[in-house]
Amino acid sequence: QVHVVESGGGLVQPGGSLRLSCAVSGNIVKIDAMGWYRQAPGKQRDLVAGISRYGRPIYVDSVKGRFTLSKDDTENTVYLQMDSLKPEDTAVYYCNVDVWELGAMKTTDYWGQGTQVTVSS
Repeated sequence: QVHVVESGGGLVQPGGSLRLSCAVSGNIVKIDAMGWYRQAPGKQRDLVAGISRYGRPIYVDSVKGRFTLSKDDTENTVYLQMDSLKPEDTAVYYCNVDVWELGAMKTTDYWGQGTQVTVSS
């Protein structure tokens, strides 16, 4: 069984910063890809940033230059540093991971429970 736990959301003023964390635990052999998605009220869940095991981070255009994704493979943790936040960044942010579990023949996709980010004055 694999657990995905996000933390770090909250209320911040426009122009402020937040750092989200996503910790993955369980019977994991390795993680192939990790990413952050967000879902605003009434909208679909969209990719914000992602990274494969040996690749470079990719970002949606609206957050380029403001958000930075990083990961710690030894701790199975991925971070999303969010700077210069805007009201339109308000959403529930979800962590998504694609993992090889012990004894598995293919990867499995897991989601965290989500963490609320609200940007408002």
